[in-house]
Amino acid sequence: MNLIEIIALAIALGIDCMVVSFSQGLSLSSNRIKNSLILAATMGFCQGIMPVFGYFGTEMISRYIAPYSQWLVFAIFMTLGLKFIYEAFRDKVEKVCCIDLKCLAAMGIATSIDAFASGITLKLTYTPLLISAFIIGLMSFYMSVKGFWLAVFFQKLPSKFLEILGGVILIIMAIKACV
Repeated sequence: MNLIEIIALAIALGIDCMVVSFSQGLSLSSNRIKNSLILAATMGFCQGIMPVFGYFGTEMISRYIAPYSQWLVFAIFMTLGLKFIYEAFRDKVEKVCCIDLKCLAAMGIATSIDAFASGITLKLTYTPLLISAFIIGLMSFYMSVKGFWLAVFFQKLPSKFLEILGGVILIIMAIKACV
């Protein structure tokens, strides 16, 4: 993957962080600056570290899957893209605001499962890990802060549109992997 593709991947992965942070921003009314930064740091850290786990987990089995890497990248990105779009149309259960350590960890891990899968594709496409993980983490941090503060100023952001956009970006990357 080139730098533009890494940034596109980071944006697609950061959309989950933005949506979660947006929902927290809607319901959190005290210590907004502190809480937005803690939430964003958690999201950015989890999104940045999970590709590393996926990357090194793949390294152990890479010689067995290398011949199929192009199709695995396609399958992973296509599955993630379709999942994003599918979830955009599912009814959302209203989330309760929670900013303690347990909730932060749960939100960080839940939003970064897709980042774990992207680490596999980073390995299979011989993409530099450190810069990719840094860009993904930084973009997730930025999008989390943005989502939190958009919620403060706007009570309704069309999160469905953002989820569909993230899905389309991942599907385009899946198709490109096969070309």
